Amino acid sequence: MWELLNAWLVAPFDYGFMRRAVVGGLALSLAAPPLGVFLVLRGMSLIGDAMAHAILPGVALGFLLAGFSLPVMSIGGVVFGILVALLAGAVSKMGGQREDAAMASFFIISLAAGVMLISIGGSSVDLTHVLFGSVLAINSTALLLIASISTLIVITLAVIFRALVVECLDPLFLRGQSRHSGWVHSVFLGLLVLNLTAGFQTLGTLMAVGLMMLPATSARFWSKRLEGLIGIAVVLAMIASTGGLLLSFHLDIPSGPSIILLAGAGYFFSALFGRYHSLAAKWRRKTAPLSADPST
Repeated sequence: MWELLNAWLVAPFDYGFMRRAVVGGLALSLAAPPLGVFLVLRGMSLIGDAMAHAILPGVALGFLLAGFSLPVMSIGGVVFGILVALLAGAVSKMGGQREDAAMASFFIISLAAGVMLISIGGSSVDLTHVLFGSVLAINSTALLLIASISTLIVITLAVIFRALVVECLDPLFLRGQSRHSGWVHSVFLGLLVLNLTAGFQTLGTLMAVGLMMLPATSARFWSKRLEGLIGIAVVLAMIASTGGLLLSFHLDIPSGPSIILLAGAGYFFSALFGRYHSLAAKWRRKTAPLSADPST
């Protein structure tokens, strides 16, 4: 029994690429889910997906200029992600269009532009690597960059935590307290871009948002308190990233989809058996009066 557990859970990490992959996954699991929780609270769940596609042209330009140089591709992704966020905000303010509608328009344009750039300058293998990532191909440079970005995100979230909570729950109050309340939203979008830039190397631009949103939406079924949502989301993300890597190693399947599908399985389990708003919770509420009836 112990030998079987060791072979499945411990032995894979004797390989250096697996150790780097799990450290990178755990670093992303610390930084991404809190951002996802705030996106859900702000009613901006789909904005994460839009921003994930917004970084693609910058990543593609970095790839054309320097090949698979993670620092250059990351800088390009950050610049284009912030640029798209600023353009969407400007269109929203000047044209009166909702910010999510402007963001959706820019994300479609960005996705098409990024795919076109990679197709012109690379092969289908290059396109697949950028779109879907390769968590098992993380080198020391990529790991250092992912850990640095994740650390920066966690520290910044801790600094702006109170202002971010107030903006989520009562934005009018925050605007009344300060003329510069818009900086909270801007910093939050910047952290979002940074996280997606760190995640594209491991999960690709198409699935980087998965480790951010799936644990966050799953946590809503288990807690109603903000600190509970964040803690549960981080734990679920860590389980998904580590478990997905192990499944990928033993079953010889792609690591990125394995991680996201395991996080998706966690979402379905939470929707069925979670403490709040799940099918099991609704069934318990319906049967509670019957069990409390003395005649039963």
